[in-house]
Amino acid sequence: MSNSEKGKCPVMHGGNTEVKESVMSWWPNALNLDILHQHDTKTNPLGKDFNYHEELKKLDVEALKKDLHDLMTDSQDWWPADWGHYGGLMIRMAWHAAGSYRISDGRGGGGTGNQRFAPLNSWPDNVSLDKARRLLWPIKKKYGNKVSWADLIILAGTIAYESMGLKTFGFAFGREDIWGPEKDVYWGAEKEWLAPSDERYEDVSKPSTMENPLAAVQMGLIYVNPEGVNGKQDPLKTALQVRETFRRMAMNDEETVALTAGGHTVGKTHGNGDASILGPVPEAAPVEAQGMGWANPTRTGVGRDTVTSGLEGAWTTNPTKWDNGFFEMLFNHEWESRKSPAGANQWEPVSIKEEDKPVDVEDIKTRHNPMMTDADMAMKMDPIYREISLKFMNDFDYFSDTFARAWFKLTHRDLGPKDRYYGPDVPKEDLIWQDPIPKGNKDYNVDAVKTKIAASGLSISDMVSTAWDSARTFRGSDYRGGANGARIRLAPQKDWEGNEPKRLSKVLSVLEPIASEFGISIADTIVLAGNVGVEKAIKNTGMNVSVPFSPGRGDATDAMTDAESFEPLEPLADGYRNWLKKDYVVSPEELMLDCTQLMGLTAPEMTALVGGMRVMGTNYGGTKHGVLTDKEGALTNDFFVNLTDMANYWKPTNGNYEICDRKTGKAKWTATKIDLVFGSNSILRAYAEVYAQDDSKEKFVKDFVKAWTKVMNADRYDLS
Repeated sequence: MSNSEKGKCPVMHGGNTEVKESVMSWWPNALNLDILHQHDTKTNPLGKDFNYHEELKKLDVEALKKDLHDLMTDSQDWWPADWGHYGGLMIRMAWHAAGSYRISDGRGGGGTGNQRFAPLNSWPDNVSLDKARRLLWPIKKKYGNKVSWADLIILAGTIAYESMGLKTFGFAFGREDIWGPEKDVYWGAEKEWLAPSDERYEDVSKPSTMENPLAAVQMGLIYVNPEGVNGKQDPLKTALQVRETFRRMAMNDEETVALTAGGHTVGKTHGNGDASILGPVPEAAPVEAQGMGWANPTRTGVGRDTVTSGLEGAWTTNPTKWDNGFFEMLFNHEWESRKSPAGANQWEPVSIKEEDKPVDVEDIKTRHNPMMTDADMAMKMDPIYREISLKFMNDFDYFSDTFARAWFKLTHRDLGPKDRYYGPDVPKEDLIWQDPIPKGNKDYNVDAVKTKIAASGLSISDMVSTAWDSARTFRGSDYRGGANGARIRLAPQKDWEGNEPKRLSKVLSVLEPIASEFGISIADTIVLAGNVGVEKAIKNTGMNVSVPFSPGRGDATDAMTDAESFEPLEPLADGYRNWLKKDYVVSPEELMLDCTQLMGLTAPEMTALVGGMRVMGTNYGGTKHGVLTDKEGALTNDFFVNLTDMANYWKPTNGNYEICDRKTGKAKWTATKIDLVFGSNSILRAYAEVYAQDDSKEKFVKDFVKAWTKVMNADRYDLS
């Protein structure tokens, strides 16, 4: 049938339309609340009652591990294993899942199984990982919901190392799958894959100027360009990018060298062909490809003809064995720049004995030159990396242990505290990057403590603000932060500008003796004080509603706190307390949405909390912006009533706004853009109007209490 014969489309377009065809594309500056819809559970095919941890109890872990061990050497005809061993492929799959993590916002990583979805499933750096996941499918099918894709992907990489001879540090189950792309993750503003690094930096020669929250140097890469900065070989410049990229993943120099060398001790790169002729990526492939991409139309496209990164070759003589071959190869040879068959820049030995070359992946009688990337050469040429590398080369046991620990950190960093770990191989050792917190006292008279706090002289604002500041650091992206541990009293949090250090110190000086008197944690006492403040504010409306409380939080110490790693959790803005550290390119309301999503809150919960925080007078520094009530300190719905009251009008004044009486023109209140967005944005206004209704006073209080309790308990994994 010709196009002219097909006639007009009988249905409304939408399934294959571009993002720009969205109904909101007419208004590109409108506040987009999609980031808050990530918590919608309607897309989960397992249903709201599905409990992954309960399913894990049914898992035969040893049988699963045996199946994975067997898989490593069970080469499949449709995608044969290099040297008959899938270890390198499985490690790369797990590595590229976990390696997308960044400490700036805790997003990325292997904790959600996000590699199954766009854009990660189609990144240039992830070529052929679709094949790795398909090789795992029979095992996933067998064990079903008793193991998530997220856990299986990371476990496969860990088992791969074990099968090659590494004594691993441990493994924990507990990662729950998502069911669609993570719309909340910003991967960069570039419009093309592998756009020049310059687009991410103020100055590409100064890696620290890379745009936050990004960690990878180019769109579509996990770390750095293996050919060098913008594809130009210069190991010393590459070393600077490697250091910054791994720092943004929470890795120090020793961990960086261990991971680089350990990752390249096994497996190989693939570039024995023309990468430009590969077919569409998985997300763009035709339906008959069934979700797999990068089809190679020449030769076999597999084995020795595989093309992924474009570089070609193994790093070591024995690429299916855990040994010290990487360092021995790197330091025992001189290296020169050469081109791979695919035309990529790589390093190869000036001379090498035939028996030291790795054998062909299909024919053990044929040997090929090993290769090194620019990042590998950085391990030899950068003075700091070189010293560490030589230490590892001369102490294989130390290298193996350091790598095993670094691999565990890489693959578990975004899983959160140990309370979220499950399985027989969870290490007993507490690691500082896990943000350890001792168990707190659960057996005490909560009402007696509340009575003491209520009589302490602290204001509603002080109690509520301190509890909020302690809890708001929680981020569901990597399960860090939160009120448990009371790290708000430790460095660096006690000195954060957003925590009002002087006010905080005053409040803590009152609460700490109370905690000591009752033998309970300061963490519990801070949250209890916040609850006391909320309950007082409710009583000031004439209602009597109790705020739920669960005792048992513990107090972390300085020794349990990696202060440097907590710096990225410092708030730059807090729309809930109407505070902005300084003007940013990103608008205050967008910063509020980002914070809200990280805390795991929905748009209605955000609306209720902001309205309640305003009328209780919790603004930073005691400002009156947005306190749209004459009864400050009472948990009324006045914020919404007066925001939506058409007896008023709104006008800009000195960077903020005045809410004025239409008849007299007199200013009643002042407000910020954050306040007014709840009346200007059509979705947020719909929520605000619900709370402004005459019959919603009690609903508002109950909704506020529910959302408040959710924030206070966000990091209480012992409760779930």
